[in-house]
Amino acid sequence: MKKLELLIIGAGPIGLACGIEAQKKNLDYLIVEKGVLTNSIFNYPVNMTFFSTSEKLEMGDIPFMSISNKPTRPEALEYYRRIVKHYQLKISLYEEVLLLEKKGTGFSVKTSKGEYQAEKLVMATGFYDLPNTMNVPGEELPKVTHYYKEPWPYIGQKIVVVGGGNSAVDVALETWRKGAEVTMVVMKPQIDQTVKYWVLPDIENRIKEGSIKGYYNTTIREIREKEVVLNTPEGEITIENDYVLAMTGYKPNFALLDQLGVELSLDEKRQPCYDDSSQESNVPGLYLAGVVCGGLNTREFFIENTIVHARAIIDDIVKKKAIPSKVEK
Repeated sequence: MKKLELLIIGAGPIGLACGIEAQKKNLDYLIVEKGVLTNSIFNYPVNMTFFSTSEKLEMGDIPFMSISNKPTRPEALEYYRRIVKHYQLKISLYEEVLLLEKKGTGFSVKTSKGEYQAEKLVMATGFYDLPNTMNVPGEELPKVTHYYKEPWPYIGQKIVVVGGGNSAVDVALETWRKGAEVTMVVMKPQIDQTVKYWVLPDIENRIKEGSIKGYYNTTIREIREKEVVLNTPEGEITIENDYVLAMTGYKPNFALLDQLGVELSLDEKRQPCYDDSSQESNVPGLYLAGVVCGGLNTREFFIENTIVHARAIIDDIVKKKAIPSKVEK
């Protein structure tokens, strides 16, 4: 069993930022990631453009150069790869955390590749790994997906896009422009008005002119092999369908938080309990970094405004590490 001062779970941008700060302070650390480097970004749509500008995503004093003001997915993947190479960060990829236990003042961590004892733990797992399911009959069919990569498989197909946020709008427009027959199923009375400002008029006009069919105040009742049953304000209707792309959002890995007894807010946000100044949770020695801090409230936490978590966490760890020596003197 390997012993570490710090184990960081998640090799997304914020996990990498934590690794950089830990390295600067000469901590014995390791970052473990269950998938590829920056796994969430890798799973983004192939043609996705970030909402944030390149400079707001920068970390570790490494410039983020992109062709336009807002970087693309490939540019982000390359940027974070260069970050890892520049700092020679200690990362173990394709290593999934299976079990977390609090042991005395530290932690016991069992992964798919081994076991660790860590004095401190950082949870930087994001929220993109676990989709919010619709919990309707037929959701398990192969025609249903909660992730979207590119439009080519849907050319000439009848598709239903569930959701009214940025992801759903991007999917609807891109697949429609490549020749899909697109129907949007939106639970709310309109498209989310926080959708990217340069995209919102496009989707609203496509729906208004009938190029994309839009059902508002509507939910899916059942998914069948060649049909989808909808609950609409006018009653139940059945439409022909080849594929369902459920852009219903994602959620943090609450199971890992539960294993260590992290307290969650009792409201619908289910936000983990942590100290705003240090990012330390109610479990001593366990720190939360990045969008995992928002629980189900994913709209206020982004890469650009959570990079600061890394320095706050490492500063707190170093400060508490020095306290025993001061007491002894």
